[in-house]
Formats: sequence, structure tokens, C-alpha cells
Amino acid sequence: MTTLLTLVRHGETDWNAQRRIQGSTDIPLNDTGRSQAAATALLLGRRRFDAVVASPLSRAFETGAIIASHLGLPEPTTYPGLAERSYGEAEGLTDTEVARRYPDDEIPGRESRSALLARATETLAEIAVRFDAGSVVVATHGAVIRAVVNAAAPGTADRYTTPIRNGSVHSFRWDPERFRAELVRFDDPLDDVSEQTGDETFAEQNPLERR
Repeated sequence: MTTLLTLVRHGETDWNAQRRIQGSTDIPLNDTGRSQAAATALLLGRRRFDAVVASPLSRAFETGAIIASHLGLPEPTTYPGLAERSYGEAEGLTDTEVARRYPDDEIPGRESRSALLARATETLAEIAVRFDAGSVVVATHGAVIRAVVNAAAPGTADRYTTPIRNGSVHSFRWDPERFRAELVRFDDPLDDVSEQTGDETFAEQNPLERR
């Protein structure tokens, strides 16, 4: 049986607003981010879900908790494999600072895209099996979502100017035979409203994702 996985990008943080690279650094939601999470929760309330799971980073966990509360579901279970891509020594820097310190784009400690996709895929498989034939909200991060989208539907989000907004919704169906998520809808509008959630593209907030 297939499981419906609805991946949601966390709400805004102060580092998002300042265009700082977050990665594995645990930066909490700001008030705008909490409002975005609440708006997404209202939209998701139009559908039925069995559970909410989340990255252990607080910005994603709180986003998931806000959604779970609105849906009348338990607090999210956390999965380390849903955490944001690590950007090593670039975390906390702006794009200008990164370009100045690492002009050759060799950033110590940065996680490869292939490693990110491998752990995200393994984690989504675990979630899909646990909630077999169910419907699950997955509160996670922009680079995780982009990696899964690009693997499931090449060309959909290959360009890093393609928005993955804070609070945006992306729906997948887990295919157990091919061990991958099949894209159902990128930037799922849920009646064409969630496209307005968040006003900055992921590429604008995380310029390193272009590299």
C-alpha cells in the first residue's frame, strides 16, 4: 500500500529574514514563522491526516507542533534524517560572507547532496512503513524538500530560483517497490491559497543551495 507524505517547509526564522545560512544550526521560528505555520495548519485542516512527524530542529518541530495541534493530532515524532542539510563552516554567514571566505566554493563540513538525499529517502521509507496506507504531514526543511522533489520529478525544482517558501506544502506518494517518493503536487495549493504563504524564495534565503 502507498502512504501519502505531505512535506511542509518550516516557518520563517530570524536567520531566514537576515539571509543567513542555517543548515544544522538550531534557529527557532520567529513570530512571522509561527503565523506562517498556523496559516498552513488551517489549509491542511481541509484534508485528513493520521500523524505529524518532524525534523528535530526546533524551527521544524514547532511548525509541526502547531500543525498537529490544529489537526487534533499528537505532538510530532522527530526523525534525525529529516534535519536540514549541514553547511559546515558556512552556517551563520550571508552569501557575501561565504563568497569572500570560500571563493573556490570548498566549504569544510558541508554535507553532499547525495548524502542528504540518501538519509532523507531512508527516513521517508521508515515513515511510510510505519504509517502504511496512511497520510502523514512531514515538517522539514527547504533543502530536504528540494532533494526529494528533484529525485522524484527531475526538472521540477532543478533551478534554485524555484520557490520553496516557508510554510509551503509539497505532496508525495511513497512507492515501496521503487523505494522512492512519487511527486503528487509541488507547491500544493490546497485550493490555491498556500502559494501565498511566505514571501521569499528558498534560494533568496539560502544562496548556498545553488552550489
